Amino acid sequence: MIYHTHNAKIARQYLLSKMSFRFPALIFLLTAGAFAQTSSFPRPSYFRETFTPVSTHVELRGPVRLRDFLAGGRIELTLKSYLELVMANNTDIQIELLTIETPKNAIERAMGIWDPLATAGFSSTRSSTPSTGALQGANTVVTLSQPANFGYQQTLPSGLEFTVGYAASKETTNSSYQTLNPALSSNLSFGFTQPLLRGRGAYVNRINLMMARSRYRISEYALQATLLQMVNSAESAYWDTIQARENLRVQQNAKENADASLKLAQESLRLGAISPLDIYNPEQQVANAELSVLQARYALEQAENALRKQAGLDLDPDLRRVPMVLIEPVEPSASSLQVDTEAEVEKALSIRPELKSAKQSLDVDDLGIYQAKNALLPNLALTGGYTTQGVGGDTGTASSATAVIPGGLSDALTQMFGFGYPVYSFGLTLTLPIRSHSASADMADAMVQKRRDALTVRTIQQQVRLGILNAVTNLNSARESLKLALASKEYAQKNLDAENQKYQLGAEPMQFVLQAQTQLAQAESAVVQNQVGLRRNLLNLLTQTGELLDARSIVIR
Repeated sequence: MIYHTHNAKIARQYLLSKMSFRFPALIFLLTAGAFAQTSSFPRPSYFRETFTPVSTHVELRGPVRLRDFLAGGRIELTLKSYLELVMANNTDIQIELLTIETPKNAIERAMGIWDPLATAGFSSTRSSTPSTGALQGANTVVTLSQPANFGYQQTLPSGLEFTVGYAASKETTNSSYQTLNPALSSNLSFGFTQPLLRGRGAYVNRINLMMARSRYRISEYALQATLLQMVNSAESAYWDTIQARENLRVQQNAKENADASLKLAQESLRLGAISPLDIYNPEQQVANAELSVLQARYALEQAENALRKQAGLDLDPDLRRVPMVLIEPVEPSASSLQVDTEAEVEKALSIRPELKSAKQSLDVDDLGIYQAKNALLPNLALTGGYTTQGVGGDTGTASSATAVIPGGLSDALTQMFGFGYPVYSFGLTLTLPIRSHSASADMADAMVQKRRDALTVRTIQQQVRLGILNAVTNLNSARESLKLALASKEYAQKNLDAENQKYQLGAEPMQFVLQAQTQLAQAESAVVQNQVGLRRNLLNLLTQTGELLDARSIVIR
């Protein structure tokens, strides 16, 4: 029992040390009655944890820290503060954080093979039997039997299983020929079984525990991989909102230019400089610009709704419609655009959680092979036992000439602890499988699984390299595309200025000005798209290398 308690404490400390999150990890609180038993008998907490009714009530916690970023009637969010809210309030992330609870509980379950077990029993049997002979000592033989027994058994890490037992009984009868009446017996026994081949040693008996711990680490890596994708999606929602906001600004600027051209055309029409038929083009341009602004506004609203869900803003009725201001600059730092492809590949091969998970599976396979090998061994066990016993009770009967000599349990205990009536036993038990098809198949499966997982590691390494190469290529392409988009915007602006001057000089009609306005709006939209596209490609590169969580100060230990 002491060994079990000590190991349970070590397991809990191990699990708590592995579950340290910088951000709040869970969005629910369970009442105290819902926690599992963690104490050992006979501590007072054992009874409280075991017999307290279990409450299944779950209380969901509301979103946190939302008002920390509320200023002037609006919520101002940098990328860092936004991701802090995402990690604290995003419901999908909280669900994913719970996925490691089951593997964590499996560690506790694997320690169950060393749990001690105490047993106790008592019974009372009274019987009346008609006599069939003079030697039974009474016409009707009445007996009262009251045996009691107590036992303790446990398996040690070496595989040794030991038992300690104490048994006592009281026999009372009306038979005149009973020497001791009541007759009291007491015996104390010790027994053990030690595997000598199969299941021998601490290592093989700890395989299930080591497997559980390895699978827990695999679940941690799987959680990291999932969080990488979820944080990627959350950050993409941030940049989607910025792109929608900037696109609305571009469309509003285009509408302002269209309004200015329409006013100029209306003035020219009033002065008779143009035909009434020439007014339709600028009016159509304004109508198209208004439609583009309307579409851009609704697109921004949809992007903001998605952003509110990611950060948990939709969970607070008071903040659902509060305006948001995203203050992260779109332009990335120049240092983040300088990338060494091979260095990024090496970094990814050492960081990516999918690869760590696959390598950890190889450790599980090694343990499985050792376990399968152990199952092929003959089962040879050394058994032993020792029992000491004693008896006591009143000597003589009331009907005899001899006086009754009182006796009792103390006599039985004195004899038992005097070790004058011992029983020894030792033995060997051999179970020899002449041919074990099942164990052989398990061994073959374990070897196949090891080869499959080794190939999986290679496949993931190849996928990681390819993903990094594609991410770097896309980043370089996005960087050059942004340069060209900025140059195209500059030329479009110059072209619009030139067309305005030509129109004012009467050298060209309004149609060329309107075309130049459309080209400028398209060029500005292309700049916004390429700026955000560059950010997305940087985000993709961080995701491919596995650095995203560290780069965004999200720590999971």
